[in-house]
Amino acid sequence: MAKLAAEHKFIDVSDYGRPIATAIANVLKNTVFTPIHVTVAFGISGLLAVYCILTTHYYLAGFFLITKSILDAADGELARVKNTPSYTGRYLDSIFDIILNFLILIAICYVSTSSYTLTLTAFVCMQLQGTLYNYYYVILRNKSIGADTTSKIFEYKVPKAFPNEKQITVDVFFSLYAIAYSIFDKTIHLLDKEAYKTTAFPNWFMSMVSVYGLGFQLLIITSMLAFQLINFIVPFFIAFTLLILVFVLIRRKLL
Repeated sequence: MAKLAAEHKFIDVSDYGRPIATAIANVLKNTVFTPIHVTVAFGISGLLAVYCILTTHYYLAGFFLITKSILDAADGELARVKNTPSYTGRYLDSIFDIILNFLILIAICYVSTSSYTLTLTAFVCMQLQGTLYNYYYVILRNKSIGADTTSKIFEYKVPKAFPNEKQITVDVFFSLYAIAYSIFDKTIHLLDKEAYKTTAFPNWFMSMVSVYGLGFQLLIITSMLAFQLINFIVPFFIAFTLLILVFVLIRRKLL
């Protein structure tokens, strides 16, 4: 099952790792490795990136951040090629993402001149950015015929487990997901509560919003680490949040 129908596919600047992710999924298709294994692997890669930031090995940190981004796409690809959709994997993926985002920014704070207050602000901003992108993307996926609809527009109740997973596991991971993301989801829904009524978003609009995708956020961090701009990472993600208002205004007025 594809993530989007052909007519709704857009240039996703946050999804640069998709070709490699697809290749990894095809290699693992007929093996014992599951999407959960790949999710755990991207979690390990993220932790290695955090360690490298703390030890000021910035180029190596960038390598592990990009690897994390690729593996983050590979787990979903593997679920699709094996035809084993999973709410457990969907929620575990998101839980790992938010934990790693927090640890990455705290590590950057530790080795830079940024304060913990500004760093926590940047973390909230980064999550709101990603939530806006995911909000619009999931709306598009749910309106795209034949697309993957594992992710829901409004995650307000525990979904029924797929045959290949246990309901109690889904219940636990959904609860953790709700604790971690509900405040960000509610904030973005409040900013653009009518977005879900849109028939479909134009490809150009989704390409613009994809700068808020986690893959692109990690690419920005990697680039700034490589150019020794670590002191500017936290301020950048705070200022970058202003685009949320621009995107919401475009969606409301033009779409």
